[in-house]
Amino acid sequence: MSRLTASWTGQNVANSMTGFGRGEANGNGCHFTVELKSVNHRFLEVKVRLPKNYGIFEDRIRKIIQQNVRRGRVEVYLNITETEERKRLVKVDKDLALSYDKTLKELAAVLDTVYQADIFNLASLPEVLVIEEPEIDLESIWEVCSQALVPALDDLRAMRRTEGGKLAEDILSRLDLLAAEIAQIAARSDQVVIDYQNRLKERLQVLIGEAVVDEARMANEVAIFAERASITEELVRLDSHLRQCRSAFKSDDVLGRKLDFMIQEMNREINTIGSKANDLAISQAVVMLKSELEKVREQIQNVE
Repeated sequence: MSRLTASWTGQNVANSMTGFGRGEANGNGCHFTVELKSVNHRFLEVKVRLPKNYGIFEDRIRKIIQQNVRRGRVEVYLNITETEERKRLVKVDKDLALSYDKTLKELAAVLDTVYQADIFNLASLPEVLVIEEPEIDLESIWEVCSQALVPALDDLRAMRRTEGGKLAEDILSRLDLLAAEIAQIAARSDQVVIDYQNRLKERLQVLIGEAVVDEARMANEVAIFAERASITEELVRLDSHLRQCRSAFKSDDVLGRKLDFMIQEMNREINTIGSKANDLAISQAVVMLKSELEKVREQIQNVE
C-alpha cells in the first residue's frame, strides 16, 4: 500500500503525458483488472469508470492518481469479474403475497368470477420473491483492487518516463541548435554596425565627391544607428532563457508549463531581433530560429 500513497518524487528527466498501464489481481472470489490511459492535457484531469456498486472507490483512485501524475488526462478503467459463485438467498415478502391474494379475491368478487389461488402465479408477481445479494466487504475488495492498481501505475509511469526521455533528448538537442544559431547572430551583430558605417561612407562619397566627409557627423549617425539596431539585451535574455530551459529538466517543477512559458519569451525576443537587426544574414537566421523554436514548442506540448 505504501507504493500507492507515495507522493511524486520527481526525476531529472521529462515525462511524457502519453502512457498506458495495466494491472491484475485475484481475491475475494473476484478477478480485478485495472487499465490506465493518459494523453495530453493542459492540466491534470482524471476520469474514473467503475462497475455499479463500486462508486465508493472513485475518490480513492482519483487521489492516488493525483499523487503520482501531475499533468495529462488520465482515464481509469476498473473491471471486476466473479471467479467464485456467490451464495445468494431468496427472500419472500409474505405480507405482500397475502395482500396480492386478498386483492385478487376482492377483484374476482367484483367481476363475479371464480378465484383460485395459485402459489406459482402469486410468486411471479412483482417483488413477492426478491433475490438477496450477499453483503460485500468493500474494504477487503479495495485491498485486492489496490493490488491491481499498483502495477498499472508502475507501467503507466514507466511508459511516460521512457517517452519523456526521448522528448527530453530531442528538445535539448534543438536547444543546442538554437544556441548555436544565436551565437552566430551575436557574432554578426557587431559587423552590422561596421557594414552600415561603410555603406554610409560610400553613399556620402558618391554624393559629395571629392569633398571632405564630416567625420563627426558621420560618427553621430553611426552611433544613432548602432543604438537603434542594438540587439545585445535580446541576446542576453535569450541566453538566459536557454539556460533556464536546460536547468528546468533538473528541477521538480511542472516541466511542460514552464518550458512553454520560456518558449513564448524566446519567441518574443527573436521577433524583436528580427525587427531591429536590419541585416539580411540575421533576418535569415531569425527565420531558422523561429522554425526550430516551433518544433520545440510542438514537442513541449507532450511534456508533463
